[in-house]
Amino acid sequence: MANYRIDTGRDGELFVASYLQQKGYTLIAQNYRKRYGEVDLIAQKGEVLAFVEVKTRNNPLIDPAAIITISKQKKIIKIAKEFLSTHTGLEVICRFDVAIVEVVNSIKNVRYIPNAFTSFY
Repeated sequence: MANYRIDTGRDGELFVASYLQQKGYTLIAQNYRKRYGEVDLIAQKGEVLAFVEVKTRNNPLIDPAAIITISKQKKIIKIAKEFLSTHTGLEVICRFDVAIVEVVNSIKNVRYIPNAFTSFY
């Protein structure tokens, strides 16, 4: 069961990475990990640097947007701040996006939410 969830999540991330590249983004990092968490995708388009949380679900009755808790948001923001501090020279506008991949009958659709949350912490 755990492998199925990991594979489903990985497939969703790859799908969103491809989606972003088709929209003109450059993929900077995938699964950017720190000891306290991970950002699924970091992508840049022009001066916008998007830290993207990807949620993939096969059950349309579950709202994946509700899964991105305040605690998860704080972790993503902390990782983003650390990423920016170690990648000096980047003059960008940071954004926290959410990509929801819904899989129904093996067909994937992306619901992309730019600025899904902000850094008020």
